[in-house]
Amino acid sequence: MSFRLPFVPADILIPKSDHHEWASIACDQFTSEPEYWENAYSEAGEKPSCLKITLPEVYLNDSNVENRISSINKKMFEYLESGILNEYKDALILVERTISDGRVRRGIVGAFELEAYSYELGTKPLIRTTEGTVLSRIPPRVKIRKDAPLELPHVMILADDKQRTIIEQIDTKDLEVLYDFDLMLGGGHLKGYLLPKAEQERIFAALNALAESEGDDVMLFAVGDGNHSLATAKNCAEIIGTEQAKYALAELVNIHDEALDFEPIYRVMFGVDPKDVISEMKKAFSGAVEKKVEYFTATESGSFYVDGLESKVLQDFIDKYVSDHAGSEVDYIHGEDSLKQLSSKENAVGFIFSGINKDELFPYVKKNGPLPRKTFSMGEARDKRYYMEARKLF
Repeated sequence: MSFRLPFVPADILIPKSDHHEWASIACDQFTSEPEYWENAYSEAGEKPSCLKITLPEVYLNDSNVENRISSINKKMFEYLESGILNEYKDALILVERTISDGRVRRGIVGAFELEAYSYELGTKPLIRTTEGTVLSRIPPRVKIRKDAPLELPHVMILADDKQRTIIEQIDTKDLEVLYDFDLMLGGGHLKGYLLPKAEQERIFAALNALAESEGDDVMLFAVGDGNHSLATAKNCAEIIGTEQAKYALAELVNIHDEALDFEPIYRVMFGVDPKDVISEMKKAFSGAVEKKVEYFTATESGSFYVDGLESKVLQDFIDKYVSDHAGSEVDYIHGEDSLKQLSSKENAVGFIFSGINKDELFPYVKKNGPLPRKTFSMGEARDKRYYMEARKLF
């Protein structure tokens, strides 16, 4: 049985030079740390950069966001017309990402067919969402994508390739190197290789074999990072109306890659009375014994227990608390150090917990559907995927 694979080569754009300044971290990182983005803009300077053609979410609610989006689209056209980008036709790119601890994570950048993906509950497509989609988060992102001539991916899509038949079998010895450079602000290192046609064919054959091994309920891919970005691409496919827009550029990664870590996404509440929050939580979870949750404020730290998946139990409590207390809000934080720093502010409280193991992801989603929103992240903030490759949408 041969599947129509929803993963294909793409016409991929790579800058000819200045790779260090060009590449920037995913827009959904450091959402409560504008100083990170200020430092990134300073490091990029006047050189062409993805920072100038993406919108960091830290600025998503600014009063001048419409002007930012207009400026982004104009800058995309400028980059396309200036000749700073090389286009590689029908390409797949092997990415080797050296993360902060020196390990190397591998992935393949190509195009994923959006018809094979859905975020609707109850559906079982070949490409499945892994977290609940917050519909209100899509329209602001549609505004950014619908008139953009380029897409730059931070989406990472996972394969459950226990036997390591797809990515790990690639021999880089004779491959053409497209880029090889250090990322900005302690982001590690990035190296990319152009994959020849013979290697592409081997990869597709391995993916077909993996799909066939799944039986009747085929979940070939799971969205790792960028669930809402892929949902936005799905919504924009008809709006843009081109053949290119029926696909989304993303990086395919084996969930069993030893350099791929699953980290919980922590919660920080702002604009609250921390003592009241902790008191109400301890009442709500009285008698729970399964999983430990640690809390941090400006004046104290401690712990309590919850039963069930921590992200769901905590999120249900937080959603109700925020709706009942005007002026309170929640943010989602990657990394313990960042959480503790933010929790030390006045009227803030943060929560740390263990979360889901990566080996549990495919079985959980197959059985239960998407996880609660913001349940896990693949690695610490600075180890996330950086924008590098681009593709024309029209």
